[in-house]
Amino acid sequence: MGFDYNTQRKRMVLPEYGRNIQKMVDYLKTIKDRDERNRAAATIIHIMGNLNPQLRDVEDFKHKLWDHLALIADCDLDIDSPYPPPEKSKLAEKPNRIPYPQGNIRFLHYGKNIEMMIDAVSKMPDGEEKDYLTYLIINQMKKLYITWNRPQVSDDIILSDLKYLSGGKLTIPEGMKIPEAKELMAQNKKKQQTNKHNKQQNKHSQKKKGFNRH
Repeated sequence: MGFDYNTQRKRMVLPEYGRNIQKMVDYLKTIKDRDERNRAAATIIHIMGNLNPQLRDVEDFKHKLWDHLALIADCDLDIDSPYPPPEKSKLAEKPNRIPYPQGNIRFLHYGKNIEMMIDAVSKMPDGEEKDYLTYLIINQMKKLYITWNRPQVSDDIILSDLKYLSGGKLTIPEGMKIPEAKELMAQNKKKQQTNKHNKQQNKHSQKKKGFNRH
């Protein structure tokens, strides 16, 4: 399996839900069996709902989640949705800002979202879909560990934390390899450089426009 480089990433349709949800939806579209595709869609909806717990009592909340799922999939998702397929032109509304919960987080450097994803994936039946989502979670855990702790991190620590958080239900899928820390650090550095370059370009462009007005 190839690694996910920043240069190969496509723009997220709804950044509010995060990169992992986008990846899950992208993978969902590749599942050939319709029943498996429906089950995977329901799991993703469950995770998306957990990211917005403050909205559970809002009218038509579930309907909005399914609409957002369709939008993330670019309205190209063949599933048995409990709601009529939305019109792409009517999906401009974005979800409310997701609050970052601070209570009862067992590992602060991973965050609550990772814990909720692990909980959801742990309940899935064994198979390729579960393996791939587990692989994404492991990669994200290592990136977060490097960001908030130290660059030298043993894969054994990541797998031990995954085992603890999943109650022993998840581990690295057979045949899949966790990226080296230096590779993840290089990706983060390249992303920071790209962001810095884009900011400088925007700043230069704004100054130039201001000069032209005089």
